[in-house]
Amino acid sequence: MSIKITLEEAAKNLDEICNQVIDSSEAFKICLPDGQKVILISETEFSSILETLYLLRSPANSARLFAALQRAKKENIEPLSVNELYQKYGLDEDDSRDVSVGA
Repeated sequence: MSIKITLEEAAKNLDEICNQVIDSSEAFKICLPDGQKVILISETEFSSILETLYLLRSPANSARLFAALQRAKKENIEPLSVNELYQKYGLDEDDSRDVSVGA
């Protein structure tokens, strides 16, 4: 959901609006005099949207994610500890050092 305001309201209260956007993760829809609209969202929300789009861009990955979501909704899945995951997949703690993380 978003809060609708005029450009004049946004200009008068920009500092307060920016703080509210960051604090509440609420989006502000700013209506311009010509009828066009601009959305003001926090950087965190924007990054989350981009990440979601990236994950859903691949049809195969999208299908896997939705299938996993459906399974999770149907089943009562107990979370596993890191040690349980290592044991379940036949790994040991030394295997974690083989994973490289990109910058």
